[in-house]
Amino acid sequence: MLSCTFFGHRDAPYDIEMPLRKILIDLITNQNVTMFYVGNQGAFDYIARMVLQSLQKEYTHIRSVVVLAYLPRDNQNEQNEVETLFPDGLELVPPKFAIDRRNKWMIAKADYVVTYVNRLGGASRYKELADKQGKIVYNLADI
Repeated sequence: MLSCTFFGHRDAPYDIEMPLRKILIDLITNQNVTMFYVGNQGAFDYIARMVLQSLQKEYTHIRSVVVLAYLPRDNQNEQNEVETLFPDGLELVPPKFAIDRRNKWMIAKADYVVTYVNRLGGASRYKELADKQGKIVYNLADI
Protein backbone atom coordinates (compact mmCIF):
# COMPACT_ATOMS: atom_id res chain seq x y z
CA MET A 1 0.00 0.00 0.00
CA LEU A 2 1.50 3.33 -1.06
CA SER A 3 0.89 6.36 1.11
CA CYS A 4 1.13 10.14 1.11
CA THR A 5 1.39 12.81 3.77
CA PHE A 6 1.21 16.61 3.82
CA PHE A 7 3.15 19.59 5.23
CA GLY A 8 2.37 23.23 4.65
CA HIS A 9 2.17 26.64 6.23
CA ARG A 10 -0.69 27.35 8.62
CA ASP A 11 -1.67 30.34 6.48
CA ALA A 12 -1.64 28.57 3.10
CA PRO A 13 -3.92 30.27 0.57
CA TYR A 14 -7.16 28.54 -0.37
CA ASP A 15 -6.37 28.88 -4.09
CA ILE A 16 -4.10 25.82 -3.79
CA GLU A 17 -7.17 23.59 -3.63
CA MET A 18 -7.37 22.87 -7.37
CA PRO A 19 -3.64 22.17 -7.88
CA LEU A 20 -3.75 19.95 -4.78
CA ARG A 21 -6.76 18.07 -6.14
CA LYS A 22 -4.94 17.51 -9.45
CA ILE A 23 -1.84 16.09 -7.71
CA LEU A 24 -3.94 13.83 -5.50
CA ILE A 25 -5.93 12.48 -8.44
CA ASP A 26 -2.65 11.70 -10.19
CA LEU A 27 -1.30 9.96 -7.08
CA ILE A 28 -4.48 7.89 -6.77
CA THR A 29 -4.97 6.99 -10.42
CA ASN A 30 -1.40 6.75 -11.72
CA GLN A 31 0.75 5.98 -8.67
CA ASN A 32 -1.75 3.74 -6.83
CA VAL A 33 -1.59 5.71 -3.58
CA THR A 34 -4.41 4.56 -1.32
CA MET A 35 -3.47 5.87 2.15
CA PHE A 36 -3.25 9.52 3.14
CA TYR A 37 -1.94 10.84 6.47
CA VAL A 38 -2.85 14.45 7.25
CA GLY A 39 -2.37 16.69 10.28
CA ASN A 40 -4.88 18.98 11.94
CA GLN A 41 -3.11 22.32 12.41
CA GLY A 42 -3.72 25.29 10.16
CA ALA A 43 -5.13 26.11 6.75
CA PHE A 44 -2.98 23.72 4.70
CA ASP A 45 -4.04 20.69 6.74
CA TYR A 46 -7.67 21.82 6.56
CA ILE A 47 -7.53 22.20 2.76
CA ALA A 48 -5.89 18.78 2.39
CA ARG A 49 -8.57 17.15 4.57
CA MET A 50 -11.41 18.78 2.63
CA VAL A 51 -9.98 17.76 -0.75
CA LEU A 52 -9.45 14.20 0.48
CA GLN A 53 -13.00 13.97 1.85
CA SER A 54 -14.29 15.08 -1.54
CA LEU A 55 -12.10 12.60 -3.43
CA GLN A 56 -13.17 9.72 -1.19
CA LYS A 57 -16.67 10.00 -2.65
CA GLU A 58 -15.31 9.19 -6.12
CA TYR A 59 -12.35 7.00 -5.16
CA THR A 60 -13.97 4.86 -2.50
CA HIS A 61 -10.90 2.64 -2.11
CA ILE A 62 -8.71 5.40 -0.65
CA ARG A 63 -8.33 6.01 3.06
CA SER A 64 -7.62 9.30 4.80
CA VAL A 65 -6.54 9.51 8.44
CA VAL A 66 -5.97 12.58 10.61
CA VAL A 67 -2.80 11.92 12.59
CA LEU A 68 -3.06 13.55 15.99
CA ALA A 69 -0.14 15.10 17.87
CA TYR A 70 -2.10 15.20 21.12
CA LEU A 71 -4.71 12.92 22.62
CA PRO A 72 -8.17 14.45 22.10
CA ARG A 73 -10.05 15.75 25.11
CA ASP A 74 -13.63 14.64 25.78
CA ASN A 75 -14.78 13.25 22.41
CA GLN A 76 -13.25 16.20 20.56
CA ASN A 77 -13.44 14.47 17.15
CA GLU A 78 -16.79 12.74 17.61
CA GLN A 79 -18.71 15.47 15.76
CA ASN A 80 -16.36 15.52 12.76
CA GLU A 81 -16.72 11.82 11.90
CA VAL A 82 -13.14 11.69 10.64
CA GLU A 83 -10.85 8.77 11.21
CA THR A 84 -8.01 9.66 13.53
CA LEU A 85 -4.80 7.96 14.54
CA PHE A 86 -2.51 8.61 17.50
CA PRO A 87 0.95 7.09 16.88
CA ASP A 88 2.20 4.60 19.47
CA GLY A 89 4.59 6.11 21.97
CA LEU A 90 3.53 9.70 21.31
CA GLU A 91 1.78 9.83 24.69
CA LEU A 92 5.25 9.68 26.28
CA VAL A 93 6.52 12.73 24.37
CA PRO A 94 6.39 16.14 26.10
CA PRO A 95 3.73 18.36 24.45
CA LYS A 96 6.42 20.79 23.27
CA PHE A 97 7.84 18.07 20.99
CA ALA A 98 4.63 16.24 20.04
CA ILE A 99 4.05 17.88 16.65
CA ASP A 100 7.68 17.31 15.64
CA ARG A 101 7.52 13.63 16.60
CA ARG A 102 4.13 13.20 14.88
CA ASN A 103 5.45 14.81 11.70
CA LYS A 104 8.53 12.59 11.65
CA TRP A 105 6.25 9.57 12.09
CA MET A 106 4.16 10.71 9.09
CA ILE A 107 7.27 11.12 6.92
CA ALA A 108 8.46 7.65 7.89
CA LYS A 109 5.12 6.14 6.82
CA ALA A 110 4.81 8.03 3.53
CA ASP A 111 6.09 7.28 0.05
CA TYR A 112 4.93 10.68 -1.25
CA VAL A 113 4.83 14.08 0.44
CA VAL A 114 2.74 17.02 -0.76
CA THR A 115 3.77 20.39 0.62
CA TYR A 116 3.03 24.06 0.38
CA VAL A 117 6.35 25.69 1.30
CA ASN A 118 7.28 29.19 0.17
CA ARG A 119 9.44 30.34 3.10
CA LEU A 120 11.44 29.04 6.05
CA GLY A 121 9.56 27.55 8.97
CA GLY A 122 8.27 24.28 10.30
CA ALA A 123 6.82 23.10 7.00
CA SER A 124 10.12 23.77 5.21
CA ARG A 125 12.01 21.68 7.79
CA TYR A 126 9.75 18.66 7.16
CA LYS A 127 9.91 19.14 3.40
CA GLU A 128 13.70 19.11 3.65
CA LEU A 129 13.63 16.01 5.87
CA ALA A 130 11.36 14.22 3.38
CA ASP A 131 13.77 15.16 0.55
CA LYS A 132 16.73 13.82 2.55
CA GLN A 133 14.88 10.56 3.18
CA GLY A 134 14.29 10.08 -0.53
CA LYS A 135 10.55 10.68 -0.51
CA ILE A 136 8.89 11.94 -3.68
CA VAL A 137 7.96 15.53 -2.80
CA TYR A 138 5.52 17.83 -4.59
CA ASN A 139 5.56 21.48 -3.56
CA LEU A 140 2.39 23.36 -4.46
CA ALA A 141 4.24 26.66 -4.04
CA ASP A 142 6.31 25.76 -7.12
CA ILE A 143 3.26 25.20 -9.34
